[in-house]
Amino acid sequence: MPPPQPQIVRVIDLETTGSAPPAHGVCEIGWQDVALGANGRWELYGEGGNILVNPGRRIPPVTMAIHHIRDEDVADARWWHDVARPVLDPYPRRIALAAHRAEFEQQFCSPTLTHGAEWICTWKCALRLWPDSPSFSNQVLRYWRSPAGIDHERGLPAHRAFPDAYVTAFHLRDMLNEASVAQLIEWSRTPGLLPRVRYGPDRGKDWREIGHESLMGFLTDRDPDVRFTAQAEMDRRRDGGPVGRATAQELLL
Repeated sequence: MPPPQPQIVRVIDLETTGSAPPAHGVCEIGWQDVALGANGRWELYGEGGNILVNPGRRIPPVTMAIHHIRDEDVADARWWHDVARPVLDPYPRRIALAAHRAEFEQQFCSPTLTHGAEWICTWKCALRLWPDSPSFSNQVLRYWRSPAGIDHERGLPAHRAFPDAYVTAFHLRDMLNEASVAQLIEWSRTPGLLPRVRYGPDRGKDWREIGHESLMGFLTDRDPDVRFTAQAEMDRRRDGGPVGRATAQELLL
């Protein structure tokens, strides 16, 4: 009898006609699995794949210019609801879905299509695990980290569903080898914890470096990630945390 197939986290990436369903639709889905090996380490698993999807509407030129999928490429493709469930729900082997900036994919991938799957957002987890990265886009992380084993050509072109899922899978693999599935899911449920101030006079500073007045202003910011981070820093200070750049000793603790 062959050994049972391992449980997986399935990384997905969508290419769409825009960012606001139901006005916009999916025109491609790509996926790549990551599985826990017998040695206790997570690794990429299987070949992954992609499927073109008929979005049921025209693809705007500004969107076509990003992923280069044309109306004629998807005119004879299957509809989203015919494609989505088998890809999103390889049940019961799949223990979670993952995507970079997963809130975007979650708009199109309803709980009905995913069988109520948990999600891991590799963008939010990268903020926690690799705060020194110069940026947290999928591609900047790719070149800043140079993850072991990645095939450069297989991860191209960027902004197509399979190559992007493939690159994200390497980030996820390394995250899972640093933190548990449960921890990544927990981080993914909250807004992003930003390592540096995004804009304004304190742009680029560590949050613990900014003054109290500036921090108070960020508590009512329109961006939920900024508000969440400002509140986390305020709570840290209320618990006695010092204001100012962390010392080498603090970074080790």
